[in-house]
Amino acid sequence: MMRTKLLSLVPRATVACRHMSSATKLTTVEVNDKTGIATLTMNRPPVNGLNLELLRDLQQSIEEIEGNKSCGLILTSSNPTIFSAGLDILEMYKPDKERIRAFWTQLQDVWLALYGSSVPTAAAINGHSPAGGCLLAASCEYRVMLPKFTIGLNETQLGIVAPQWFMSTYLSILPRREAERSLNQGRMFTTEEALRVGLVDEIASSKEEALAKCADFIATFAKVNPLARSLTKQQFRSADLQQLENERVQDLEKFLFFINQPAVQKGLGIYLESLKKKSKN
Repeated sequence: MMRTKLLSLVPRATVACRHMSSATKLTTVEVNDKTGIATLTMNRPPVNGLNLELLRDLQQSIEEIEGNKSCGLILTSSNPTIFSAGLDILEMYKPDKERIRAFWTQLQDVWLALYGSSVPTAAAINGHSPAGGCLLAASCEYRVMLPKFTIGLNETQLGIVAPQWFMSTYLSILPRREAERSLNQGRMFTTEEALRVGLVDEIASSKEEALAKCADFIATFAKVNPLARSLTKQQFRSADLQQLENERVQDLEKFLFFINQPAVQKGLGIYLESLKKKSKN
């Protein structure tokens, strides 16, 4: 996978402004006509829950951006208060055997594509970003977040154990002690707390400002040889990427075993009921 990405690298020219994704998809991609930077927007109401279909569209959009030789990728959300609420619980509660396999395999594919992307990546976090939403943001190289929101890998709060590659993503950003404690606690950071520990790099007052700051970060590579930059990134991230590549089947089987435990299913059911009650109030 990584070798294929690197062989596809060529110098990137500025491209015309255009929408690259179809309106029927759960993601849209727009390339800025001046900068050549692609903005990948998640658009699955109401909270960008990561179900099988959204994950498929995310992977296709990432591949689309790399295939069109964009200068960089900014990940964001069309929802004004939710970046992504994380993995869709309905995919994991009383799951269909075939669909749950496809779902987790697709999540692996999205992480490999985003964490290992050959282009510079940044996240404009314009809303709450728990669990899988945090994973997507943390997989990017740079994060800009709006105030008064929260972010974190809170899986333990839901009775779920984050897999090793979730942990590796955290460890690529946070000091080991902070990452371990936060994962064990299922801690959600406020924007200010996330900036303080280094989970996000900047705070912006609006989505427009966040997108601009992400673009500024990507622009820092304008005079850097794209192949050298990508090779350097790949070397930093190769151990994490290769570990999942080598253990994909085992990772899937661990997830399936765990998610089908009666206690886990009971916990997910209780959580879904609590969401229903909140929606009625």
